Amino acid sequence: MQANFLENLFTNQQYSSNNFFLIAGPCVVEGEEIVFEIAEKVSTVCKQLEIPYIFKASYKKANRTSLNSFTGLGDELGLELIKKTGEKFNVPTITDVHTAEECTIAAKYVDVLQIPAFLCRQTDLLLAAAATGKIVNIKKGQFLSGPSMKFAADKIIHAGNDQVMLTERGTTFGYQDLVVDYRNITWMKDTGCPVVMDVTHSLQQPNQTSGITGGNPQLISTIAKAAIATGADGLFIETHPNPAQAKSDGANMLSLELLEDLLKQLVKIRQAVI
Repeated sequence: MQANFLENLFTNQQYSSNNFFLIAGPCVVEGEEIVFEIAEKVSTVCKQLEIPYIFKASYKKANRTSLNSFTGLGDELGLELIKKTGEKFNVPTITDVHTAEECTIAAKYVDVLQIPAFLCRQTDLLLAAAATGKIVNIKKGQFLSGPSMKFAADKIIHAGNDQVMLTERGTTFGYQDLVVDYRNITWMKDTGCPVVMDVTHSLQQPNQTSGITGGNPQLISTIAKAAIATGADGLFIETHPNPAQAKSDGANMLSLELLEDLLKQLVKIRQAVI
């Protein structure tokens, strides 16, 4: 681990100090049963492989292409289920926030606040997240370079909160695709912040005429392996027992049954490059 705040976050977990950490879960809270199923599987595998684990789920989706897309079960219920999951499986939790007001509310339920990529330059949002005293994970905007994320991190740090992570999630390539520039991992690590590779969102194909984002999940292994090989401190992987039936981002999610084998491969790569 590169930062003391991560060591504190994972106090209740046994892990290899040389390992990457994992942020994983469903895209959005769909219900207690499926949230528990995913968290149980991921936490069990992570324990076996000594990978520090943060459970991820959005309590609501504020950025959806279509008005008809599923946005959540309701804010309070979604947040309560995330908190309940963290307590049940004894793992820290993370969720997205979209406004300054949401930061104060969500901070009561989760350990880490996540700033969505499209909002990474919103000063009021960043300062509100910093003021909660929680760890803040800032996703790099699809329209920004890695070095420019220094300024987003500085907003949190200058507000008195040095618990900052930065996440690479691809760069806009034309209207309906993303590409990953692995130089961004190195450049963002120069800030001194732990750097995460958002594997699954980097494989999105946004702005489809159907109103539903597409994706290339067959490349999840490729993106993840390259990220570990180039020095990513953590990985972000959305996973689901049946991605085709997921209520959000199913087109780029990893099938839950494939997670264990992938993580085993990634641990070997990590051991080879450290």
